[in-house]
Parts: sequence; C-alpha cells; structure tokens
Amino acid sequence: MKNKLYAIVDIETTGGNASHSRITEIAIIIYDGEKIIDRWESLVNPQKFIPPAIFALTGINNDMVQDAPTFDAISDIVFEMLNDRIFVAHNVNFDYSFVRHELEVAGLKWTAPKLCTVRAARKIKPGLPSYSLGRLCNSLAIKLENRHRAGGDADATTILLSKLLVWDANGEIDKMIKKTAEDQRLPPNLPPEDFAALPEKPGVYYFYNELKKVIYVGKAVHLKKRVASHFSGHKITPQRQNFLREIHSISFEVCGTELMALILECTEIKHLWPIHNRVLKRFEPKCGLFTYEARNGYQYLAVGIVTKNQACIETFTSTAQAIELLRELAAQFEIDYRFCKYGSPGIGENQFPLFDAALPDVDVHNSQVEHAVAFYLKSRPTFALIDKGRTNDEASCIYIEDGRLYGMGYFPIDTAITDISQLKDHVELYPSNHYLMQLITNFAAKNPSKVKWNLTTTLKEIGWI
Repeated sequence: MKNKLYAIVDIETTGGNASHSRITEIAIIIYDGEKIIDRWESLVNPQKFIPPAIFALTGINNDMVQDAPTFDAISDIVFEMLNDRIFVAHNVNFDYSFVRHELEVAGLKWTAPKLCTVRAARKIKPGLPSYSLGRLCNSLAIKLENRHRAGGDADATTILLSKLLVWDANGEIDKMIKKTAEDQRLPPNLPPEDFAALPEKPGVYYFYNELKKVIYVGKAVHLKKRVASHFSGHKITPQRQNFLREIHSISFEVCGTELMALILECTEIKHLWPIHNRVLKRFEPKCGLFTYEARNGYQYLAVGIVTKNQACIETFTSTAQAIELLRELAAQFEIDYRFCKYGSPGIGENQFPLFDAALPDVDVHNSQVEHAVAFYLKSRPTFALIDKGRTNDEASCIYIEDGRLYGMGYFPIDTAITDISQLKDHVELYPSNHYLMQLITNFAAKNPSKVKWNLTTTLKEIGWI
C-alpha cells in the first residue's frame, strides 16, 4: 500500500447524492503520517447546472466551472493519486461514493480502504460538543480557511488527521483502516457500541437523529444482521445517503417471535410516525363498514371513509374488502339492497340488482340489519397465540378478543392457567387494526398448533414448551 500513504480527499458537488449530482471541485493531499508529499486540486465542470443553494454554500458558480476540465478528463490523475492508498475524508462515505461513482463512469474500477475522520475523532477525542469539520476545528484549535471549498477543507482534514495520529495511543486508526473493520460499514455518527449491543434475536430496532428523535423503526428476525444490512453495499441514492448521515444512535426491544416484532413495529410506526418509514404507513385503514338510521326510520349499512374517533363495525385497508363483507351480510340476512350504500354517486354506487318493489316493513328491515351486525360481531373469534418467549423460561402470548387484537406479552411457562381469559393479566394492551388482524389470522391459519382456545394446565406440564 505504497508504505501506508493517506490520500486525504475533499470534494464539492452539485447536490447531496452521487447518482444524480456531480463533482464541481476536488482536492487530494497525499500524506505519509508525518508530512505532505503531494497535493493537487482542481475545479471540475459538472456538465450540469449548479443550484443557487450550492453556490451560496460553496461560492462555486456556473461561470467558474465553464472552462474547467470534466471529471472524465482528470480521472486518470485522480485514479493514480488514490490507487493503493488509504482514502481519508470527513464523513468518508459521502466523498468515497462520489469519487467511486465518477471513476466507474469513466471506466476505471477502483476500491480502497477508508478512514473517516469523524469516526476517528469520536474514538480518540470523545465527548466533544460536535464533530462537524468546522466545529471540530474550533474545538481542537485547527486553522480552517476557505470553508466549503475542496482545498481548504482538505487542508484542515489533513491537520486533523496528523493530530489524531499523535493522540491515538490505543491504535484506533490502524484498526479502522483494515478492510474488515466493522466500523467502516457504520454511519459516521453512529457509536460502534450501539451496534455492538444488538443481540442475535427477533425484535424491533429504532434509529435516532442528533436530537434523539426516532427517524426509523424496523423489525427483524435477527436484530444485528438486519441492522447491518442497512449499512452494507454501495448504493448511492439520495434517500440512503441522507438516511445514513442522520443516524446518531440505536436502541432495540427484543421480542419472542417475528410476528410479535411485526406487531410492535406497526404499532410504533403508527405512534411515532418516523420520517423514513414509508411502507407500513400505507396500511392505515382507508374505509369502514357503518350502520346508521336515516330520517325515514330505516337502518342502512354503508361503506365509507374512516374519520378520527368515528365508530364503525369494522375497518379495512381497501374498499373492496369492505364491499365484499357488506354484500355477504346483505345476501345472508336478506337485507334490501336499496339500504346498502357504498361508493360516490355516479361512480359505481350500489352495484346491486335494481328493482322497483315496494319498500320492506321498517321494523322487519331494521331487525334484519341488527341481526346482521350482531352476527358479524359475535362471529369474530377470541383466541390466543401461544409461542416461544424471549428466554427459555417464558412463553409469549398474542391475545385476540372478539376478532380484534387485545394485547400481547409474556408469562412464565410454569404459570397455572385454567381459562384463556387469565392471559389478559399477562399482556400489554395494543391497538388493533385490519392490517394487523390479517397478519395474525394468516399466521393462525398456517400454525394451528399455536392457537389456544382454552388452557387447562401449565404449558410446562403438558410439554408444550
């Protein structure tokens, strides 16, 4: 590795991600651990417009780069200076992703061991108020000129590296530059101990930003592997790069099973509404099945949009599911279709057979509607899913009452339970919704041995666990 030479790099760009943005300036300083042995910098024509916000930050405008070389024209110089050297930058994955992408576009395959001076400073000088380059230089009395220009930032990063090498009594930098070093895969602001604490068990994990606000919630069968998968690979999408920069800490909660982790994840996303969770937000209930009495005295069954704090018979994630139930109840209890409402006027409203028969007797009709609703509510089952716990001494329970999630929790396997309702004492209440109930009922159908309607003895005695 050319006698362990460091290539300290800083770049300025047209935006925050390598897939859609381009480099406008690059500086490379070759440092042998004691002195600078080479230095090179250049403006770069990005071949695209520099946004006003970027000009305000860097001072680089479109006129300045108009006659500058393109990256393709300087790619051989960049490759020669970086090849077989340790790539060093402040928040290294940002600069590395841009340079690697630009070299690849130019037809040059390149990889290098990386050293992040943000992470190195956190290890060697813990407890500082901030590890951004500007504030770090203030804390460590490093002169920083031409801030947000490649040359100025590269010079400051070189001085920072030189100081860290002197202060590194425990050999942290040598550990970090190894290609197998786990730290190199972690986001720059994430303490390694947070990742190291993750167990190899099912559960839910939380990513926090600098203000300790949850920005992402995920579930996992294997917490450590799942969290590590967020940091692996070299994807250069803007969403991923911004996401990784925002992660400042991790916490987790171990669950007995994957299903419990999924229920907890859904509940936490609904409660916390993290900015980077998108998929499960789509499963909010969109509509419900309602019953109401009109001025004419007749009771109606209707499918409509669910609003906050509005009571309904059942909620659904799709209108089709709600309409299917409405049609089934109408057919089974011979409810006049004219009193079943769904859809917008003129757009598929009441696609039932049309007829001009006289209206039914109001009392008979209302009784039919009441019986249909009562039947549906009564038909919703009460059961418990009993499965393994977080340890060998406990079991887990997901309790369903009248077709809705009541709660979930854990209890010792030698607990004497004579009636299923006793499990309520061992669970924490959880909000129910149609999406969760679909997951639970599908799991119950595939795993009938875990469904318990009554418990007459301890699980330990019957050898169930």
